[in-house]
Amino acid sequence: MDTFNLGDFTLRSGVTLPNASLAYTTFGTLNAARSNAILFPNFLGGAPEALETWIGEGRPLDPAEYFIILPGHFGLLPSSSPSNTPAPFDRGAFPAVHIADDVIAQRRLLSEQFGIDQLELVLGWSVGALQTYEWAVRYPEVVKRVASIAGAPQPSPWTRLWLRSVLEEPLTGDAAYHGGFYPDAQSMQAGVRRMAHGTAVTLPPLGFYREGEEAWKGLGFSSMEDFIIRFWEAFWLPHDPNDIIAQARKARAADPSGGGDLTEALGSIKARTVVVAFTGDPMFPPAECARDAERIPGALYREVVSNFGHLATFALSEADVKTVDGILRDLLAT
Repeated sequence: MDTFNLGDFTLRSGVTLPNASLAYTTFGTLNAARSNAILFPNFLGGAPEALETWIGEGRPLDPAEYFIILPGHFGLLPSSSPSNTPAPFDRGAFPAVHIADDVIAQRRLLSEQFGIDQLELVLGWSVGALQTYEWAVRYPEVVKRVASIAGAPQPSPWTRLWLRSVLEEPLTGDAAYHGGFYPDAQSMQAGVRRMAHGTAVTLPPLGFYREGEEAWKGLGFSSMEDFIIRFWEAFWLPHDPNDIIAQARKARAADPSGGGDLTEALGSIKARTVVVAFTGDPMFPPAECARDAERIPGALYREVVSNFGHLATFALSEADVKTVDGILRDLLAT
């Protein structure tokens, strides 16, 4: 993983973040014309390698054909985050960041580091999709194709409530929190575990734990408790709580219209767009994704029947992977 130094970076809030940085990983080789680039932003809490499972030779995201950039975003280590920023913006004093800040930083990465002025595709899952929509609206002259997968231009009221009540409040309400100035992440483990258990209840599709149909069994877990510990707790415990909160608040405020008319903003998208939704996804339900697609000129809507809903992000189902690969292959062929 590499790091792009942004210097003193002025955020949308007006605060200047000193010595800001954006982490990124690349696959493949940029051609001489700099015309084969794909941008694949990460999701909330996504480990640097989380998206690599969707990249491979012979697949749509083929590093033998494309130069694929996986950028981080603010609040997600090792990019600038509450847990790695020195005073006066450390820990609970880290300034509010926005999806627009991420995209502006990513645009600088492409231009200043690689001289890239056009992207064959921008795609993302979940919070990665929030960034994808921001890209399509903010830089229409740069983006040729867009794929929003299990995402939206802005969270629904339910999703905003989820980000606050399931992710944020178990952490800010922990006795050790102290306004974000807890002594170390270890002291916040109880709060993080409570948050992990909340996501275990609310993110999988209804029926995921139903007796006789337990979807987790096919993933190699010995019991529901084993799944909760080795999947959900294992995902969240490595993260600093302030970093999770910064990402959750940023996602909650996402709006590519910048506070204006969202329908008008989506109508300005010029990129060839596909919107992909998964049955059973409470975060970005198919009906809402279909409505988003209707507001984008020429956009295609694809609904994937899945047993994993929002968890399809993690490539848990071979059928889901094949379906998404097929959608991306068709998009890149147009």
